[in-house]
Amino acid sequence: MTNKEAEIRLAETMEKFINIACKRLPDDVYEKLEECRKKETSGMQKVIYDTYFDNLKKAEEYDRPCCQDTGLLHFYINCGAEFPYMGVVEKALKEATSKATFSAPLRQNTVNYFEERNTNDNTGERMPWIHWEIIPDNSDLEICTYFAGGGCCLPGRAQVFKPSDGYAAIVTYVFDAVSDLGLNACPPLIVGVGLGHNMENAAVLSKMAYLRPMGTHHAHPKGAKLEKDLEEGLNNLGIGAQGIRGETVAMEVHIESSARHTATISVGVNVACYAHRRGIITFHGDMSYESNSYKGVTI
Repeated sequence: MTNKEAEIRLAETMEKFINIACKRLPDDVYEKLEECRKKETSGMQKVIYDTYFDNLKKAEEYDRPCCQDTGLLHFYINCGAEFPYMGVVEKALKEATSKATFSAPLRQNTVNYFEERNTNDNTGERMPWIHWEIIPDNSDLEICTYFAGGGCCLPGRAQVFKPSDGYAAIVTYVFDAVSDLGLNACPPLIVGVGLGHNMENAAVLSKMAYLRPMGTHHAHPKGAKLEKDLEEGLNNLGIGAQGIRGETVAMEVHIESSARHTATISVGVNVACYAHRRGIITFHGDMSYESNSYKGVTI
């Protein structure tokens, strides 16, 4: 297969995948949302959850996005160092985004800063946003597609603390962020926490955290315990769906971390709302593909 043929196949497949991912929640998120609904005892919370699921059903029935804010397209890529078509990926994703804006359709959200005009197809300066990780001894291309909405992960936060502030600063910062910007999104939330050495690395790690599959945990036992403690503590705030009193403000808390400098404790917080439109598709070296995000769906 030539580079051009690979580019066309990747663009066409990703346009179709974007169409699916903006309309249907991944299976693990849908199942978690069902768990959250069962925990609620409030009549108002039951009504809100019924509305959520009715909305998701109608999105599928009418073939329309499940949230009116289809956000900015973010692609988080794990690319094998031996994947043969690395050079065409960015161009293909830009083409797929542009075409999906009209075929899905997606809301036209993208504005270049110094022109102050909507680009009308969700492409623009460094947009769609692409984050690369290169995987040695691998020939696959894994693409995580995410619709970054204006009320959920785009207003994230990051701050650097002094070691003398202690690890307690992490907990306080997460609680303050979720009880403030978290309600800008639509609870129940997936809370991503990044612990790093500076603001930008903590922020990126917080995004990688909320993109993890539901039910996964930090690799270190202390990290996994902190995830559990934060989740329990946040849910004791008594905030439920749509910010109204309820049992679950955080479906899960995920933490990703890197080593830190002796002089810094850096924390990033991003939240994803219940409409967590995260789809993962993997292309092999021969450009065949597979996705386990959605059962029973053909791309």
